Amino acid sequence: MHVIRNRRAAAAAGLVASVLLAALPTTAGSASAARLPQPAPAARETGPARPAQPPWTGPVAPSARASQDTPSAHGPRVPRRRGAVPALGRVLVNPATVDIRLPFDSVTDTRAEWRASAVAQNRLTTRCMARYGITYVHPDPAPVTGPDDPHRHLFGFADPVFAAAHGYDRTGGVPRPPRPEAPPLTDDGHTALYGHRPSDPPPTTGPLSEEEARETDTGITVGGLSVPVHGCGGEAYRKLYLPTRTSIDSVFPFMLSSEAHARATADPRMRRVFASWSRCMARHGYPGIANPYEVTAVYDFGDDLGGPAAVAAAVRDVACKQKVNLVGLGAALETAHQKQVAAEVADDLAAYRVQRAARLARAAALG
Repeated sequence: MHVIRNRRAAAAAGLVASVLLAALPTTAGSASAARLPQPAPAARETGPARPAQPPWTGPVAPSARASQDTPSAHGPRVPRRRGAVPALGRVLVNPATVDIRLPFDSVTDTRAEWRASAVAQNRLTTRCMARYGITYVHPDPAPVTGPDDPHRHLFGFADPVFAAAHGYDRTGGVPRPPRPEAPPLTDDGHTALYGHRPSDPPPTTGPLSEEEARETDTGITVGGLSVPVHGCGGEAYRKLYLPTRTSIDSVFPFMLSSEAHARATADPRMRRVFASWSRCMARHGYPGIANPYEVTAVYDFGDDLGGPAAVAAAVRDVACKQKVNLVGLGAALETAHQKQVAAEVADDLAAYRVQRAARLARAAALG
């Protein structure tokens, strides 16, 4: 099995970045939008990728996207070698994305599991702050509603009803609600939460796991008590996600999915169906699009992703996908390549399953 373990520099950088993100102001509008890594712009469809390292206020939702080539923040690295082209299993005909089940779904948090972890992380932060005599309660994420559809945009837009109503506007015409505002902080509160004085720059290095952090003296105190590395925010994140030196970061399944997706889209069978879809689009007035992820890059609808021109293109896009069974074949190829990747990292994947189950149990106990 070809993996590289303990990418410590990348892991430390990821944790530092998460705490730096948490240090941004949490107000409605542009400041709120800057606080968390945002999903890819609706104007450009993307395949699956790892989420950014979760800040202490809660992990990034499963729909969030990031660079496909970023290494996993902790533990094993996803293999980059290519095996033999895997055999296909059953190919469904134009399945709804909500009905697609892929192998790595079993190790990827649902929205409800993500929320439970975010709530638990908030509880751990509150407990840590209480050690310094500071009352700090961060608002929890809104309850999860509606069915999970994690593969909704795996092949670009695929729902004919949504396309006809909203074109390429992922929001469906409903803006995202503003992020809840965090409680105000005194200087001591800021120091306890983030691990540095307001007048000092945030630390750029530090131990990765909570096991290592407990062995580290930051030299920073509040009320005579030592402040943990990256403050209570960092401690809460580590306790939940990286309790020991052998912990594997929660981005691992996203990286596995990304690798499988890269292999699936490079598969000659997927390239042929992309070519068929492209010819269908060209015949109906949309030439020059190589694959479904490029529609809104080639045809710029500006800020009017739900306007008449975007709706017309989206309707044709979905119709051509159905004509060539792009989603059905794509789901079969994703399944085959995910199984192949899973076999290459079987030991690490088994370890991650155990660690994830323990993390969800810890979250449930804290929630």
